[in-house]
Amino acid sequence: MNNDRISNSWVPVCPLDDIVPNTGVCALINGEQVAVFHLPDGNPSVFAIDNFDPGSQASVLSRGLIGNLGDRIVVASPIFKHHYDLRTGECLEIPANSVNAFAARVEDGQVWVAV
Repeated sequence: MNNDRISNSWVPVCPLDDIVPNTGVCALINGEQVAVFHLPDGNPSVFAIDNFDPGSQASVLSRGLIGNLGDRIVVASPIFKHHYDLRTGECLEIPANSVNAFAARVEDGQVWVAV
């Protein structure tokens, strides 16, 4: 038995093949927008954070550019270019603008996000 299913509610998002490598998509999960990112060389290979960018007050993080700053895997918001850590949701430039991060995984080719 997978212990993650006991403590979290896992929601299927889409097949992994539906997300172009090194990009993100927006998924509507329980009425909230979640940005889901596919990094083909990563372990894990998928990440999920809130799609809402507090800096610009727009739901745009899924459209940001993925990269890294040191050991941190980040997405740069497409509007003000603030960097959000994909593991933690922390905004590197303005920590008060940090967003929620969610556990994500791939199982049998399907992307799942814990909410």
